[in-house]
Amino acid sequence: MTTPSQRRFPAPAIDSLPDDIRTRLLAVQEKSGFVPNVFLTLAYRPDEFRAFFAYHDALMEKDGGLTKAEREMIVVTTSAANQCQYCVIAHGAILRIRAKNPLIADQVAINYRKADITPRQKAMLDFAMKVSADAQRISEEDFASLAAHGFSDDDIWDIAAIAAFFALSNRLANFTGMRPNDEFYLMGRLPKK
Repeated sequence: MTTPSQRRFPAPAIDSLPDDIRTRLLAVQEKSGFVPNVFLTLAYRPDEFRAFFAYHDALMEKDGGLTKAEREMIVVTTSAANQCQYCVIAHGAILRIRAKNPLIADQVAINYRKADITPRQKAMLDFAMKVSADAQRISEEDFASLAAHGFSDDDIWDIAAIAAFFALSNRLANFTGMRPNDEFYLMGRLPKK
């Protein structure tokens, strides 16, 4: 189904894109077997595509006190609260794969407080949700709570930055009518053959 926003902001043909963007899309396609719609949609504005994915990669692909699965947990939880179908489905697939758990993405998307996660991860998601929906109320108590769970100041920055960045992403996905690729729905749910 094509939405009015997709007709207004059509994804450009891959062969018409600047070399660096085309190369990235083809590399993603080779690795995953398809081009996620976020790449195609954001390629409509090449300079913003580059800035978006540079910040995305800086937040999501780095080493640090948060695992890559925990980073995806933040995305799925806050994206569900922001009613972003694209990010919940796409990052839910990545979360299932990175956590090696076919149930976790659905659990945190629906109600992370009842999900099978650690108290540390619940504290992380409490803070991410506060950043996402009520950032003006963040206080020293929030920092103290996270520190009590072993999060460093850099970890806390990462939690906040991921929640904030994906608030932007959620709004762009909703505004453009971005739909999740069908391939995402089954990823990480069944054992590989």
